[in-house]
Amino acid sequence: MRGAGAAGRRTRRALGRPAPALALTLALTLAAVGSVACSSRPAPRFTPAALPPESPESPESPESPEAPKAPKLPDASEAPVRGRESATPRVPPVAPPTSETIPIAPGVQVVLERPASAGAETTGVIDAFRDYFTGSLKAVVTGGRDTSYLETVQEPASRDAYLWVRRFLDERRTVRGTARLYALNVVSVIGPGAQVNACVDESGMRLADSGTGEALREQPRWTREPFLQVAGVRRGDDGIWRVKLLRHAELPAEPAKGCLR
Repeated sequence: MRGAGAAGRRTRRALGRPAPALALTLALTLAAVGSVACSSRPAPRFTPAALPPESPESPESPESPEAPKAPKLPDASEAPVRGRESATPRVPPVAPPTSETIPIAPGVQVVLERPASAGAETTGVIDAFRDYFTGSLKAVVTGGRDTSYLETVQEPASRDAYLWVRRFLDERRTVRGTARLYALNVVSVIGPGAQVNACVDESGMRLADSGTGEALREQPRWTREPFLQVAGVRRGDDGIWRVKLLRHAELPAEPAKGCLR
């Protein structure tokens, strides 16, 4: 969720963040942070060739310019003969995402559409974003008593997350309803850094007065249309992934159009 307040204009999911930066620079920034203490040389520029080979634990980015080409169509001499199977390979169907419902509080829940073919590393990155998102909502609906979300973030995202929750509490606001996370895609994993893109639909939620529980008459923009959330995630020495950077794009920005469905 991106905001709270009388018109929901001031509070946003990534408070105080600069203009959207929806490229692999997030992952580069994360990787560079871990290397500063070891070398004064700048991190090498990332190219698609720098990614590890495709495996269940490091899927190739769908945005990679080196994406596999479509199979060559047979010419007339290679046309299939009646009674003989065509040599053109069949493309296996893509498995649909699996749905996971996370209860936040009575009347508040998050539905996560998880990629069906995610490997262990990709799953860890997605879980880190899920825990941050659901944890910050728990902090809001409990009036700040649940602070477990702070364990899912690190600077500078930890400060942004704290201020986001704080504004809800200061303005006596809460939420109710259902939020949906879908089209989650781990677009890059470079060493201990990764970037995950997620579409967020909070049209099923309502901003409410925390004292009365009544929905506000004027609802903010995030209750009407989806947006794209981009998170830079970093794996600590303890092996746990945590959110480090947050960016977002709203409609009609081009990156957010992929969230329309």
